[in-house]
Amino acid sequence: MTTPLESAKRALNFEIEALKEAVKNLDDSFTSAVELILNSSGRLIVCGMGKSGLIGNKIAATLSSTGTPSFFLHPAEALHGDLGMVKEDDVVLLLSNSGETDEIIRIVPFLRRIGTKIIAMVGNLESSLAKNSDIVLNSYVSREACPLNLAPTSSTTVSLALGDALACALIEARNFKEKDFARFHPSGSLGRKFIVVKDLMHFGDSIPLVSPDEILREAVVKMSHGGFGALVIIDSNKKLLGVFTDGDLRRYFEKSKSVDLDVPICKVMTANPKRVTANKLAMEALKIMEDKSITSLPVVDSQDFVVGFLHLHDILKARLV
Repeated sequence: MTTPLESAKRALNFEIEALKEAVKNLDDSFTSAVELILNSSGRLIVCGMGKSGLIGNKIAATLSSTGTPSFFLHPAEALHGDLGMVKEDDVVLLLSNSGETDEIIRIVPFLRRIGTKIIAMVGNLESSLAKNSDIVLNSYVSREACPLNLAPTSSTTVSLALGDALACALIEARNFKEKDFARFHPSGSLGRKFIVVKDLMHFGDSIPLVSPDEILREAVVKMSHGGFGALVIIDSNKKLLGVFTDGDLRRYFEKSKSVDLDVPICKVMTANPKRVTANKLAMEALKIMEDKSITSLPVVDSQDFVVGFLHLHDILKARLV
């Protein structure tokens, strides 16, 4: 009697052999499929029934997150109105191991009427689907890993792998980079690493701005009400002149024998402070704060005009650390 471990190893070996076979079956049709998708001004629509549909969902999700706009269309729903989602400039990827799946075959004439191009991922090159598609990707497997040779196992593995291969080829063809991937994954750890200052900064009336002539007494009140423990000092054109923080206030008290609360803020501010631009990575801004032991930074444009304000709390809320 076969043990569970032996059964598992046999199944995996069947799937490994199926993938090796899929590599051998790759030809210029794969290149044509990549070029067709690249040159399309529409979306890549993935369609499959049953287990192939589950694989299709994953393929569409992978493509969408790696720079190829894509979505899954259920073939049965397509026959009941969802074909309205398909446009002439789209490309449709149809998955069917047999190439004779009824729901898939039935939508082909309607796709032809719309004018969209069809890529078939099919295990039977003599099937109806293969004969009625523009490009055919061979997903043939000699047998399923299922002991009964019935349940889709090796065939779905090959389809999934071919979908991943398409995504990988398109990633390289589009020169898709980590920062691009991060834009589609803002809640992921990679996405958080690529958050820029402008995504977190305060702007408009929420920037704690004061003029250089503001007297210290009034400036401290504004700083207290602002809740940042800091003020940004600007000229009449909003050009950065300096900053004043609760740390500067403490140091002023410590150094002065007689504290003058009516002194202009420009006399006690930190001139030429550290600053960042809005397109700087938030992680770079955090490094500046850590290196200089400060908790906030004015955000400026290329001419040093203040456009925002970033506080350490904003970075912490974004879970960058």
